Amino acid sequence: MSAATKRKLWTFAAQLETGDGATFDPGIRLKSGAKLVREWSGDTYVVIALEDGFEFEGRHYRSLSKIAQEITGAHWSGPRFFGLKRAPKPFAEQSVEGGHE
Repeated sequence: MSAATKRKLWTFAAQLETGDGATFDPGIRLKSGAKLVREWSGDTYVVIALEDGFEFEGRHYRSLSKIAQEITGAHWSGPRFFGLKRAPKPFAEQSVEGGHE
């Protein structure tokens, strides 16, 4: 099993344990060593992606949501907090009858 697959499984398992499974998004993939930078309340925070989770302020986390909660004091979707999201799906073309003039 690849390291990325192991990381996804660990993240999923951790989210299931904490009841945070609804935010699991297997479409988000970060390479080990990638840095996520977020400014919050005038401070800048850096998270480093690891093979088996994330490093934040010298500590290991399996979930970006836990890091977002550590930073803000409130529950956040970690991927949303750090600006990670899938590419938007294209809108289906719709025909409009009796168009506007």
